[in-house]
Amino acid sequence: MNWYADFVNKLITCRACPRLVKHREEVKPLSKFSDDKYWRRPVPPWGDLTNARIMIVGLAPAAHGGNRTGRMFTGDSSAQFLFKALHMAGLSNRPYSISRNDDVTVRCIYITSVVKCAPPNNKPTTDEIRTCVNNWFRYEIQRIKPKAIVTLGHIAFQGVRLVLGINAEFRHGDYVDVNGVRIFMSYHPSPRNTNTGRLKIEDLVRILKMASEYAGCG
Repeated sequence: MNWYADFVNKLITCRACPRLVKHREEVKPLSKFSDDKYWRRPVPPWGDLTNARIMIVGLAPAAHGGNRTGRMFTGDSSAQFLFKALHMAGLSNRPYSISRNDDVTVRCIYITSVVKCAPPNNKPTTDEIRTCVNNWFRYEIQRIKPKAIVTLGHIAFQGVRLVLGINAEFRHGDYVDVNGVRIFMSYHPSPRNTNTGRLKIEDLVRILKMASEYAGCG
């Protein structure tokens, strides 16, 4: 996919948001990752580029997840929860996502985020969200042309709403149809949601299976 290679090459050099650039480059390694070389750049999306009927959309890379590993939803607890659910839904060959070299492959899905750099306290500003949407995320939706989109959290839904003009509010477990695309809503698989039981693995699996069925992923 020539567009994808060009997209990633441009994305990883982006320095449009000074606050995000400063934060991603100054994140201090956790002790257990002290020997790792952090990515510290905008984090590329990834997935089944030949048959991506479903977009999985997160908020932004995690400071010690994607910002460390260089792959979205890779290397942190949110990634492990998501990939356990993807595996249970038949969309990933492994129930984990550890590194860019972990031999994980996914089927029928494209994994991305609204904001491409790790934000302080996982809270991008409104201007940062709009900048990433207009510079990157809008283009991704236009190129992928997904049949279904799974939004993980309010900010992910907000980004999709900015692009598609959705006239609806975020409601976990619900969906809305816009111009032939069905947007599914789930809480983000962050420890805050998963450790408290606000988001259960069976709930996320159910949402992913609904998206898979709607998109014709078999």
